[in-house]
Amino acid sequence: MKKSIGANTIVYPSPVFIIGSYDKEGSPNAMAAAWGGISCSSPPCVSISLREATYSHGNIVDKEAFTVNIPSEDYVKEADYFGIASGRNVNKFKKTGLTPVRSKLVDAPYIEEFPLILECKLVHKVDLGLHTHFTGQIIDVKVSENFLDNGNPNIERIKPFLYDHSFHAYYGVGERQMNDHIKMV
Repeated sequence: MKKSIGANTIVYPSPVFIIGSYDKEGSPNAMAAAWGGISCSSPPCVSISLREATYSHGNIVDKEAFTVNIPSEDYVKEADYFGIASGRNVNKFKKTGLTPVRSKLVDAPYIEEFPLILECKLVHKVDLGLHTHFTGQIIDVKVSENFLDNGNPNIERIKPFLYDHSFHAYYGVGERQMNDHIKMV
């Protein structure tokens, strides 16, 4: 039997995206966002939802660009910090020791140490209430070479992690469950 717990923001898995943006002065900023995912295959797009109160929200509106940085499990502390501290008050890159890199394709920084990067041009913005839904067209995907396998990102090497909104905890992705699609008969 199922028990109703009411309308809530629970879905599994929730990715850990670190969103890169520049402020009006051109200073790099990054924030953690768990509400997002791929939203279109042609053109390739990713969507994220951010509260208007976040520093990154204004940066994305102003620059019309952002990056989605996928950290490996080695950077869970830094990713968590990006979600707690505000770029209005602190230079998160200086505090974490991570390296912002200026994208040559969009007006947003990406994080050198993170293995998978999506460089995005803002194509759509919808105010939903407390959050704004941003859709970015993926202009390029960058992957650290040692995380590639036959030219494709290898999830077992990247070791991304997930966020559990219910318990405010992080989890590793785990093992592959199957290699081929199973035909249901």
